[in-house]
Amino acid sequence: MRIITTEQFMESNRNISQTAAKELDNSVQDIISQVMQNGDEALYKFTEVFDRVQLDQLTVSKKEFDEARNQVTSDFLSALKQAKVNITSFHQAQKEQSWFTNEKSGVTLGQKVTPLESVGVYVPGGKAAYPSTVLMNVIPAQLAGVEKISIATPPQANGTINPHILVAAAEMGVDVVYKLGGAQAIAAFAYGTQTVEKVVKIVGPGNAFVARAKKWVFGDVAIDMIAGPSEICVVADETAPPSYVAADLLSQAEHDEEARAICITTSEKIANAIHDEVEKQAAKLDRKDIIQKSLDQHGTIIITENLVETFKLVNQIAPEHLQLMIENPLEKVAYVKNAGAIFLGNYSPEPLGDYFAGPNHTLPTSGTAAFASPLGVYDFVKKSSIIHYSQNALQDAAPHIVTLANTEGLTAHANSIQIRKDDSNA
Repeated sequence: MRIITTEQFMESNRNISQTAAKELDNSVQDIISQVMQNGDEALYKFTEVFDRVQLDQLTVSKKEFDEARNQVTSDFLSALKQAKVNITSFHQAQKEQSWFTNEKSGVTLGQKVTPLESVGVYVPGGKAAYPSTVLMNVIPAQLAGVEKISIATPPQANGTINPHILVAAAEMGVDVVYKLGGAQAIAAFAYGTQTVEKVVKIVGPGNAFVARAKKWVFGDVAIDMIAGPSEICVVADETAPPSYVAADLLSQAEHDEEARAICITTSEKIANAIHDEVEKQAAKLDRKDIIQKSLDQHGTIIITENLVETFKLVNQIAPEHLQLMIENPLEKVAYVKNAGAIFLGNYSPEPLGDYFAGPNHTLPTSGTAAFASPLGVYDFVKKSSIIHYSQNALQDAAPHIVTLANTEGLTAHANSIQIRKDDSNA
């Protein structure tokens, strides 16, 4: 990891190229087009090309679900069940109800909350399997009242789905799992094929192909967000154990080579200690090759002058995960304007949120925490406004509406009101 100042960090960010990945977009759009035209035939073809697997069918069979249960440990199942309890409890508080008001005589206004009809959940595969993603995406959808939930996830080399993902799906009552990855899975969800049923919304993280595919199908179908590489920002002072900070930075660097691990501190002594700990711990980890590439490209320790500068920088970065490993962290939360999830203290590491605490781990990345929120129950409902006026109530409002409509030159709008007013006065 490099140790730099705030000024150096900002300068390096200004030098990052913003050129669009045209080649990637061309590939993704071609995949989408072929899935739209050829349906299942394209899905089988792309699975063979990208996953190097020849499938007999695109859906997971009941036999495969049953066999998966025998391939996981009781410890995993126990942990999964407890995580489910915690995640469900947290998201219960996000449920919204329809509401109505009658503040004026003859006037009823309100909002009707309706669950989406169908959702497709993308669960990444490849470098790792993520049963936690099943829980984090399915639980809020179910609490919202979504009836049709299906999952797409890439097959393993032998044509099966990772058993931990299948057990998580079964635990959630999701029995439609497609052996599909990449942009082709997103296209199948968006437009439907002979096997894959079209959905209203697509959620879940994925690689660059998945992210760009979600961008291109948006509008024909809803999406949760366009997620970039995982990222963590740890704010540390002299009270933070360097070994803890290093371990947390590495927990994100192991996701993939593009993951960003950033530490901000006002102490040069702490910065050097964290740097040394990162090198020592990284050498012992299973995914050290991925970690090293991530750290070489994006690993950064930034030394700031004071906490004011620190939190200004935090809000500019708008990190996906923010850890405040500082004295009295709860008192400093007010200074944070932009962050996907905020972890307070030395004993609230980011993996706690990834798996177990309860808040959702599907979070805005790449600075989008400046305007976006974590995935929640609210992402799986739509809202309709309710308006009811009695004849007398409309009579009272009519002159104002006619005036506003005529001001905008929309005389047919004015006539729609006037004709009722005239009829009432007849």
